[in-house]
Amino acid sequence: QLQASGGGLVQAGGSLRLSCAASGGIFSSYGMGWFRQALGKEREFVSAINWNGGRIYYADSVKGRFTISRDNAKNTVYLQMNSLKPEVTAVYYCAAGARGYASGSRRDYDVWGQGTLVTVSS
Repeated sequence: QLQASGGGLVQAGGSLRLSCAASGGIFSSYGMGWFRQALGKEREFVSAINWNGGRIYYADSVKGRFTISRDNAKNTVYLQMNSLKPEVTAVYYCAAGARGYASGSRRDYDVWGQGTLVTVSS
């Protein structure tokens, strides 16, 4: 299971750190990803990290502002979001892939968290 947290309401230019805690599996062997879904839009890729943190990907729209990281000792993956803009308002989902690699494709993830809402006001 995956439990995402850390969402909330923040003003434009502010920061949030999302967390995704995993339980019930071998977290350290899973690739992890963050996706988001804005109202009325498709779920889209945000960032991904492979099992040991050695491979990281970002969507072009968040490069330089978002940072993904993981702590395998705590079974947790993080998404630090800085310089937030209203257009990133969405429900953010974390996902785990048993193959262990980082991927921007939803099809590569086997387990999904429930999502946490991020709202950025202008």
